[in-house]
Amino acid sequence: MSTYFTKLGDFDTLDPVYQYVQEKTFEGEVYGIANGGTARGVIYNKKVWEDAGITELPTTPDEFLDDLKTIQDKTDAIPLYTNFGAGWTMGAWDDYIDLTATGDSDFRNNMPHMKDPFAKQDDMTGPYAVYYTLYESVARGLIEESPSSTDWESSKRRINEGEIATMVLGSWAVEQCKEAGSTPDDVGYMPFPITVDGVQYAGSGGNYGFGINNQAAEDNQIAAMVYLKWLLEESTIYTDEGSIPALKEEALPDALADFADTEIISNNAAPEGEDDLFDEVNDESEVGINKDDYPDCQILEYALKGEKTLDEIMAEWNEKWTSGQEAVGVEITQ
Repeated sequence: MSTYFTKLGDFDTLDPVYQYVQEKTFEGEVYGIANGGTARGVIYNKKVWEDAGITELPTTPDEFLDDLKTIQDKTDAIPLYTNFGAGWTMGAWDDYIDLTATGDSDFRNNMPHMKDPFAKQDDMTGPYAVYYTLYESVARGLIEESPSSTDWESSKRRINEGEIATMVLGSWAVEQCKEAGSTPDDVGYMPFPITVDGVQYAGSGGNYGFGINNQAAEDNQIAAMVYLKWLLEESTIYTDEGSIPALKEEALPDALADFADTEIISNNAAPEGEDDLFDEVNDESEVGINKDDYPDCQILEYALKGEKTLDEIMAEWNEKWTSGQEAVGVEITQ
């Protein structure tokens, strides 16, 4: 980051003021501040859920799957729309496997040192539980009839108008879905259905970061700093987008009204000397978390065709992760 971007300040100074600065921090210096923040949950049509007779939001994967089945039986809506055809929408499932599924702000930092992080947990938390929710939705026929022909742009209108019951995407998409049809008040956002020791968590992270080109003239860099401070602290950009503000003192957006009893947490900064370690293991393993949509697409394909069980898929991912750890030479401590 220092090759291309201007230092905005040190982490210890900016972290108490702005959200997500750890994401654009390297060796204690901050090079970018998030263009809004996103919580991890599920977009849903409130009227469809009400018409199905569901009065309480699900808190576990199996409760969620049961609710999808109820929606299928009692309404004409597609229970879960995967948006498989877009590709990147499948990769979005990776966003839920750390904070949301574990309640641990260090889970991602610890993953390079974990043995078999994709193994099933008895309490149905962790990465396995997230992919279980996807796999079983597909295997039980609770998704769109033809995943390969899905359309992202039209799906926003369709969930707005009740043709779709749920989509698993970040809170950034809520405002787009509200604006896409005639019944914006029917579009809601629920916590992802995993509970850790009695508590639901919502992972939260920044969108793209605002950075300043360090090759620009010095007066332009100063002007950019002033503009960036105004954008982050005084403009209406976060309200307009329905995203979590950069300033920690600001209120959460209305889209997160169903998160009153949910703990919203972010990843901690990586330990000193391990800034790139997760990416190194992830790249070497070719599991592709948050980098490659194809492995998540494969989960859908295997579930749709019945070619592999989820346990078989996760075992393969664990083997790849172990290979990545060995290639990087990390110590397995967990």
